[in-house]
Amino acid sequence: MVGMMGSGKTAVGRALACSLGVPFRDSDAEIEAAAAMSVAEIFARDGEAFFRERETEVIDRLLEAGCGVLSTGGGAFLVARNRALISKKGVSVWLNADLPLLWSRVKHKDTRPLLRTPDPRGTLKALYEARVPVYAEADLEVVSRAEYSIDMMAEKVLEALGRRPDVLEAAT
Repeated sequence: MVGMMGSGKTAVGRALACSLGVPFRDSDAEIEAAAAMSVAEIFARDGEAFFRERETEVIDRLLEAGCGVLSTGGGAFLVARNRALISKKGVSVWLNADLPLLWSRVKHKDTRPLLRTPDPRGTLKALYEARVPVYAEADLEVVSRAEYSIDMMAEKVLEALGRRPDVLEAAT
């Protein structure tokens, strides 16, 4: 699962993993557990470059762990090496949520280190505009809508994965 912060990667990923009967993995959660600190704390202490290196290591390890659903951090797919790893060892699914939906989901959360700016909405907009062309390189795209429940989004992802029977065969 790839996409912007607030696109639903974790929630939809969990629901999808449950419906497929496979493990759910979250690269940010794995990094936090290994570092015994939050992503925001890692960013503050060690910087984004350090975090991205650890993120690539974790994504590679999680992709080697066998069948499952992996939710990546919002910036993970921007790294060419991560895109190559995901393409080689799995299939990328972009949860494509528009800017108003993303803002409605993240504006009240203090857990997004990249939005700790004087103009968080403007920052989100700039990130969105820069990242969408890269997310568009994902193997599959599922459009997110405000009226979709988490389970409905998981169903939409499952439908998209139906276009990749090689992936679903491996999961069953």
